Amino acid sequence: MVGLISSTSPQAYASRIAAFNRGLEEAGYTDGKNVTIEYRWAEGHYDRLASLAAEVARQQVNVIAAITTPVALAVKAATTTIPTVFEVGGDPVELGLVPCSQR
Repeated sequence: MVGLISSTSPQAYASRIAAFNRGLEEAGYTDGKNVTIEYRWAEGHYDRLASLAAEVARQQVNVIAAITTPVALAVKAATTTIPTVFEVGGDPVELGLVPCSQR
């Protein structure tokens, strides 16, 4: 099961969701056949991100796709055990999304 959370609406991200689904299909996964995608849309209500992230985490999904930096930060606060794939415009280390590994 995959959780996908966006701060916007399905209409605003229609092309990206189509690309996401194509990528899953290329990897052998088809929504409704051998994978379930739990979509959550904040519809621009950023105050809902924490509850949406917690809700998806409770669904015990295998991975979360976090669309936008605010979503990625909300998911990070909601779970440290579910792998998260995120799309952000900034530096993920500076944002605190991933640790800095210095060698």
